[in-house]
Amino acid sequence: MDQLLLVAGCALATLAGAIHIYIFVLETVLWRRPATWRVFGLRSQADADTTSDLAFNQGFYNLFLAAGAFVGVAIVGVIEPAGVALVLASMASMLLASVVLISTSKRMLRAAAIQGALPLVAIALVLSALATRS
Repeated sequence: MDQLLLVAGCALATLAGAIHIYIFVLETVLWRRPATWRVFGLRSQADADTTSDLAFNQGFYNLFLAAGAFVGVAIVGVIEPAGVALVLASMASMLLASVVLISTSKRMLRAAAIQGALPLVAIALVLSALATRS
């Protein structure tokens, strides 16, 4: 049972990483496109141009969170304690980022849910897997 919980948690961590890769692409590659800047609540091309450097930087934070999740999942099968620690750290960072997002503006609830729901469930599954081993 604990192995199934761990696999499920890692699967969700991988999906959470994929979402953060998508956010990375939006913030670094597609930021100045109207469809993208509207998603982030910007009202004009000038706003997108003004914030592009910030978005570019933020995009890389999302990329690094995804990388942590992917590397953690990859090494769970080789060095399980290290992989689990990296998965948990990455998921906790994603979850906490979503908490910060919703705390800055209630209109960001949907974005925060997208960013934080999978990490929350992944953490619960991985911790449950560890707890059932004791």
